[in-house]
Amino acid sequence: MTVATRLLLTRHGESTYNAQSLIQGRSDAALLTERGRAMAIQTGQMLQGVPIDHLYVSPLRRALETAQLLNLAGVPITPTPDLLEIDLAAWEGLPHETVRTQFPEDYRRWRTAPAEFVMDGRYPLLELLTQAERLTHRLVTQHRGQTVLGVGHATINRMWLVHLLGLQPADYFRLQQSNCGVSIVNLQGEQAQLEALNLVFHTGSLFPKFKGGTRIYLVRHGETDWNRQGQFQGQKDIPLNDQGQRQAEQTRQLLANVALDFAVSSPLSRARQTAEVILQSHPGVSLELLPDLQEISHGLWEGKFHHQVEAEFPGMLAAWHTHPETVQMPQGENLSQVWERAGRAWHKIITCYEGQQGLVVAHDAINKAILCQLFHLGPERFWLFKQGNGAISVIDYPEGAGGPPVLQMLNLTRTDGFFDQTAAGAL
Repeated sequence: MTVATRLLLTRHGESTYNAQSLIQGRSDAALLTERGRAMAIQTGQMLQGVPIDHLYVSPLRRALETAQLLNLAGVPITPTPDLLEIDLAAWEGLPHETVRTQFPEDYRRWRTAPAEFVMDGRYPLLELLTQAERLTHRLVTQHRGQTVLGVGHATINRMWLVHLLGLQPADYFRLQQSNCGVSIVNLQGEQAQLEALNLVFHTGSLFPKFKGGTRIYLVRHGETDWNRQGQFQGQKDIPLNDQGQRQAEQTRQLLANVALDFAVSSPLSRARQTAEVILQSHPGVSLELLPDLQEISHGLWEGKFHHQVEAEFPGMLAAWHTHPETVQMPQGENLSQVWERAGRAWHKIITCYEGQQGLVVAHDAINKAILCQLFHLGPERFWLFKQGNGAISVIDYPEGAGGPPVLQMLNLTRTDGFFDQTAAGAL
């Protein structure tokens, strides 16, 4: 098996324009604030010891200074124009609110159909897509099997992620990129996996800023013995093991100071136990059990190890890992059924609890289905989003249940490093 190519992607630290809520674009007038420099230093401290083979950076000063403050000794640094921020020359230096009120039609198009947005005869977002294509080509041809760090800007980072993950250009609005937030993409052949998005715990805030609307903290249950041993558990009611209890406690601590108005969980004990531990810090919040959030039914695979599944159902495991949408679990479910009930459960949650903040605890396959549906993706993209045991992902609906969701953060499993080290066992 070939070694995966890994991309770590971060945005520059807070700039003077960020602090004043001004549009930056390709203007090079902005400098890092004192807080922005501290963010860069903190990010670099978390990256010490990570074997990074190369660092690519935007040539704009706020990005270059961030890259230098990371202080990654021995890592080659290459400025590249392909990491330049979006070119919005007519708006640069203006407050966001001024643009919204003085250019209402252009702003509306920018927000609703960004790929069709035109400025000075150009399509600024599509220009970034071309840059992203060149960045990806460099990544897979010059750095196959290596770890590369990119230091860029909010919009180019989002568009690089859009390209790598096979999303639509307008989906860039749904991927948050905070100052010095760290995202991780693993590339195995042509298959991409988003291991983490916009981890910000090292910059002084555990989670990206909540600006109103609905926020949901989506959590995967802690580890079970079957996770650890690599047994397919599906809807078998396997409880947390000692490590799973520790992961639930860590998740409780991370969520202890957030405002929770509601909590919903799968009724299976490993999810319910995880939720109950988290709610020890929120004694006024009752737990609702929602059957549609149960894990995928693996049918006759349940309780079996990979080698047993392969022996009894030859070729099905390979199909599960390459074309999961084609697999009908023997006497179990297929992913279309999982998609339907996960979507039904999610719709119920966001409509019943609109305008509130809450906790949802479920399972690997269910969480993957929910995350994919945020981007209108079908079961064929099942493996796109990683979900570790005890992981927290943050999803906002700033415009309410009828508006587009924003994936603020994905797969926070620890605060002493960026990489998911939870069990890689079966679902």
